[in-house]
Amino acid sequence: MFLIDKPFASDFLINTIREHHFKIVATKEAKELITDDTLHWISENEAILEIDKHPNTSVYTNSENSIAWIVKNIKSSKLPQQIQLFKDKFEFRELVKEIYPDFFYKTVALEEIKDLNLDHIKFPFVIKPSLGFFSIGVHIVHTMKDWNIAKEELNYENLKSIYPEEVLNTSLFIIEEYIEGEEYAIDCYFNDTGEVVILNILHHIFSSGTDVSDRVYSTTKDIILSHKNAVEDFLNPLGEKIGLRNFPLHVEIRIDKNGNIKPIEVNPLRFGGWCTTADLTWYAYGFNAYEYFINNKKPNWEQIFSTQNNSTYSIIILNNNSGYSDSEIAYFDYQSLENDFEKVLLMRKLDIKKYPVFGFVFTETSLNNKEELNSILISNLKKYISVV
Repeated sequence: MFLIDKPFASDFLINTIREHHFKIVATKEAKELITDDTLHWISENEAILEIDKHPNTSVYTNSENSIAWIVKNIKSSKLPQQIQLFKDKFEFRELVKEIYPDFFYKTVALEEIKDLNLDHIKFPFVIKPSLGFFSIGVHIVHTMKDWNIAKEELNYENLKSIYPEEVLNTSLFIIEEYIEGEEYAIDCYFNDTGEVVILNILHHIFSSGTDVSDRVYSTTKDIILSHKNAVEDFLNPLGEKIGLRNFPLHVEIRIDKNGNIKPIEVNPLRFGGWCTTADLTWYAYGFNAYEYFINNKKPNWEQIFSTQNNSTYSIIILNNNSGYSDSEIAYFDYQSLENDFEKVLLMRKLDIKKYPVFGFVFTETSLNNKEELNSILISNLKKYISVV
């Protein structure tokens, strides 16, 4: 069953629902976003009854906006409570504190940040909304200079967003110790027997130690083979503790130089936001992550890698870091951007005046070609922008 909500559903996801005749809930938001009457639409009441009768029904949401519908309508299932354990970063830290007893974290209200006493907080640390999304309001603080910048930017005016409060609520923040290591994003699900199934692992690349942007995510054969077993060993006890069944997740972790895994956050009932990572999995590895989840299927990685090109597959997120306001921007040159890449698999264009990004680019890059990814990683995108 699919719960579709704004702001975006990809053609690939919609085609998947159509071709496999998957159930899709006919909420007002879904019907506004998708006008295809040939889909297997079911009423909201039908969906509620099905989940009530079968608590382990497979439910996938393309958008965390759907959390509000689940909280409002699903009363008999553990689903709302399971979602909350992951969505609220403070509750998630409470959940795993037995595993990481020395990990420092605390909450602070937005209005308290300006005068917060740092005497008992060790540098470096991270501050972010306890209910957050898309790196909005996230700051890595190494020095007092970083802290002064963060305090200046963390205010109600700067943190206004298009997301509902169930997705992004900036009234309460969590401060936690900075986690060392390389960052990875994982699409996975817990199947009908409670076993975790890895669908993709992507390296989240940063331009510096203070960079918190979501510009570049890359996956390769080596990334998956190097980390798959360790990630499974990390996630299986977590799923067992909460009793997860038929439950998709987008997990963010860091792995240090000794191979130790520490979680950053776990995003419930979806894969990567804006239909990014799951769609890329099709282009990179030739299987449909949405269909694998609904039908309880596992990738045969040995077979996949025996036929797949040994390339780097990446998602480029075109966030507006140009310094231009949305009202100043007249045009974005997507063709010029495409020309700067070795091979573009998909150019997903979005209206910057309606959405927080210019769009997304899916690319295939030769393993020895690091330059194009490093270049876009540090780009302010001004070369592609025409102003009014």
